[in-house]
Amino acid sequence: MFQQLISGLSAAVAYGVVGAVLMALGYVLVDLATPGKLRDLIWVHRNANAAILLVSGLLGVGIILTTAIAASSDQLVLGLVGTLSYGVLGLILMGLSFLLIDALTPGKLGDELSTPTIHPGTWVSAVAHVVIATIIAAAIW
Repeated sequence: MFQQLISGLSAAVAYGVVGAVLMALGYVLVDLATPGKLRDLIWVHRNANAAILLVSGLLGVGIILTTAIAASSDQLVLGLVGTLSYGVLGLILMGLSFLLIDALTPGKLGDELSTPTIHPGTWVSAVAHVVIATIIAAAIW
């Protein structure tokens, strides 16, 4: 029983590290999409657009990772590789959705995200992130 506890805790730590790395990568991607420093936009300027986009990305990563972990193999290494792979795929597709929305709409979405008033395009991009994550989660099962 003690061995199962240690094994479970080790797996939780390993999956937690993968999750933290993917969330950090998601943060970097949102930072690249928005003009200026994301941390300043959110914590200094209290920019709701940047916060909404970041939250949607983190939520999307969380949805994908939770599903990938739940569906993963009993073999820890294989489960970690699958979880990491699905997480990276999700980040790529979320980034592509941002670029697609930006290409199909007037103006630059990144510039709109840095404005002080909430822009409707922020919600469109945010919902696209969550929908992509949900689709990937469904595909995992």
